[in-house]
Amino acid sequence: MTTNSGTGLWVEALESGYGESMVVRRASLHIPPGQVVCLMGRNGVGKTTLLRTVMGLIKPRSGRILYNGRDLTRSAPAVRAKSGIGYVPQGRDIFPQLTVEANLLLGLEAASPDIRKDGIPASIFEQFPVLRDMLHRKGGELSGGQQQQLAIGRALISRPQLLVLDEPMEGIQPSIVMDIERVIESVKAARTTSVLLVEQSLAFATSIADYFYVLDKGTVVAEGNSGTLNGDMMRKHLAV
Repeated sequence: MTTNSGTGLWVEALESGYGESMVVRRASLHIPPGQVVCLMGRNGVGKTTLLRTVMGLIKPRSGRILYNGRDLTRSAPAVRAKSGIGYVPQGRDIFPQLTVEANLLLGLEAASPDIRKDGIPASIFEQFPVLRDMLHRKGGELSGGQQQQLAIGRALISRPQLLVLDEPMEGIQPSIVMDIERVIESVKAARTTSVLLVEQSLAFATSIADYFYVLDKGTVVAEGNSGTLNGDMMRKHLAV
């Protein structure tokens, strides 16, 4: 792994799990500013556990989590959000009893005062037009795909420097998958927000990612860009 230069997100020799079960084993990765990095692997190899540990939802057994030179290893999730990390967990996790507008406004809680005072930016509705039409509907009344658009919009509203996405296209209808892919592509094109993406679609991952990490049994077993990673090896670690 590249020597820590202090910029972006650094995960160093991270170990974490649940109870007595160790799930993530000495995993190390780096998400540089403005880059899209894909974390790939079969179901159950520790990808979600790694992301939840990065976000402070699981306490690590050992290792370090650094963001722009700041040690966040023991920091609360709210501290990580306010430091500029947006997170869309697997399963969306919106507030079903709140309106779309209220869900979006909650995303502003992690933003700076200058961003908060402007309210919901028009760019969110340009990326996800359906949200404008459903502002006053409860989140629980939206379809699964619309809820995912709301979850991503809520994460983007604070203008994070790093966006962490855990399988954002899982179980989503194809038309909305295309919308979400376009948003991720637009985030990459702007190069102002880096992305850590867990994604099962090898085709989309290879089209969008600047760099890959492949996880197996909680350990990083391969890393590189699309030009250096062997396709057969990738398929071996992604096959069910």
